[in-house]
Amino acid sequence: MATQAPRRSLRGLSVAVALIAAGAVGCSGVSDAVDGAKDGAKKVARQRSVFSLDIGDCYNPNGKAEGTAFTVEIVPCDEAHVGQVVGEFSIDKGKEYPGDDGVSTIADNQCPVEAQKYSPDTWALPKGVSLFYYTPTKESWETGDRAVSCTYTSEKGKFSGTLDTSKSLKPEQATFLKGSNAVYEALWANQSEKDTVEADLAGYKKQAKAVAAALATHVDGLKGIEGAEVAKLRTTLEKAAADWKKAAGAADADAFYIAYDPAFDGIDPNKSVASRKELGLATTVPADEAEVWAG
Repeated sequence: MATQAPRRSLRGLSVAVALIAAGAVGCSGVSDAVDGAKDGAKKVARQRSVFSLDIGDCYNPNGKAEGTAFTVEIVPCDEAHVGQVVGEFSIDKGKEYPGDDGVSTIADNQCPVEAQKYSPDTWALPKGVSLFYYTPTKESWETGDRAVSCTYTSEKGKFSGTLDTSKSLKPEQATFLKGSNAVYEALWANQSEKDTVEADLAGYKKQAKAVAAALATHVDGLKGIEGAEVAKLRTTLEKAAADWKKAAGAADADAFYIAYDPAFDGIDPNKSVASRKELGLATTVPADEAEVWAG
């Protein structure tokens, strides 16, 4: 299986190396070597094939090789670790190998969906944690491998604790997050590959239509949630939905831009901070989202 990102090395002394070293050092060195041997034995005992990862597994990757992995070290989630498996799915067995880029595209599209089932509030993720995935290689595909394991992985350092928050959410929190996540998924999943509206008016209008529909559903969900701040957000999003709908029906690029500017501003994540606080959810806008709306 291949991983989307370069592997991170987490080396440990093997039992054999540690014991050989013990014969050539003093008392304190022997103690250190024995401790190293114990750590090495624990690491060996925790090894698991990447083909048998399960949702919820917390792990540390092995080795220095970029691009491919065969085993990882499974650790208790209360120990510091690099990643946690937060979703999985299988690629259609009837397909021919889609190629490395094709497999990555499939994972790019589906892993966010699977991860949100496990960790619905992306604002609550530890700092520096991003979505990665293990996918079949051409060679493993030929043996029947179709599994994709979606993980949240620390790009620098480690984190502790499980990212499984779905079971602890109150009904109103779950409803809010489901609607909110769907809005931004509609925005980014339907993003045109063209840089300008003039180059792809139809594509941008398709995106606007998808966002307007997701907003309408989100607003309906908010109607069942009590709270002054939630009510204010609902009013804001109702206007944003109307603006996105106007953009979706724009006759030309100029009309699209006129509707798009207030529509995009209307779903600025910062506008939901007060309602999130009211609902007891995370209130710090993720850096990547903050950057988009700050520009």
